[in-house]
Amino acid sequence: MLDSYSGATRLHVIIGDPIAQVKAPGGLTREFGKRGRDWIVVPLQLTTADVGAGLSVLSRARNVDGLIATVPHKFALASHCSTLSDRAGFLGAANVARRNADGSWHGDMLDGEGFTDAAARVGCRMQGARALLIGAGGAGSAIALSLLDRGVAKLAIHDIDTDRRAALLAKLADRFGDRIGQTTGDASNVDLLVNATPMGMRADDPLPLDIVRLDAATFVGDVITVPEITPLLAAARERGCAIQTGIGMFESNIGLMADFFEGGASQ
Repeated sequence: MLDSYSGATRLHVIIGDPIAQVKAPGGLTREFGKRGRDWIVVPLQLTTADVGAGLSVLSRARNVDGLIATVPHKFALASHCSTLSDRAGFLGAANVARRNADGSWHGDMLDGEGFTDAAARVGCRMQGARALLIGAGGAGSAIALSLLDRGVAKLAIHDIDTDRRAALLAKLADRFGDRIGQTTGDASNVDLLVNATPMGMRADDPLPLDIVRLDAATFVGDVITVPEITPLLAAARERGCAIQTGIGMFESNIGLMADFFEGGASQ
């Protein structure tokens, strides 16, 4: 990676708060290298108050070709883009952006496909499934859309931010009708459970929901990468559930992001 690192290296900046947990700087930079690209991913911690100013500055940097957003900046990145893919426009959130010909940004939201691709590879059945999603933020919104596109029969969404949950439910209901529901976070009677919140990143975090009634047949996924086995996944595994880690989602996302930055079609 450092053998070719120079002033000619093109930059892709990942923004978030916190940022120490992200794995894209190393993982995506290595993927760029495998593809023969002299590109590098640089992490940058920006608070919510500073993200607008930060994105404006990065837009003026002539050697910054790409932007990546992690928690909590995916909605902010979308608002900074001049053009968006259909799914990013529908959700109002983006986790990647590349330059348009005029230097403005084109954004896409890959988290949903990253999660569902990874889950399918380890045997998760989505067609006809009953799913419960915890978290209606940027990643959660994208996962919700992807699950429904892949045939989930019923999707319930829980979030402690009731206004954010209501907004996502209304948006999805316009497209998917009565396949959308809401819940207080009861883990019973679901085939698929997904945590798309940061709860589990810290050792003293509570579980994102009560899992007393979690069935061993339920597939449980998490978006958190550090720790790889979150308290939720550890408890699910103890009950005999099949699981999908945030690392699996991250590894799936790496290829999708590299394709996007190389100019691949966005949807």
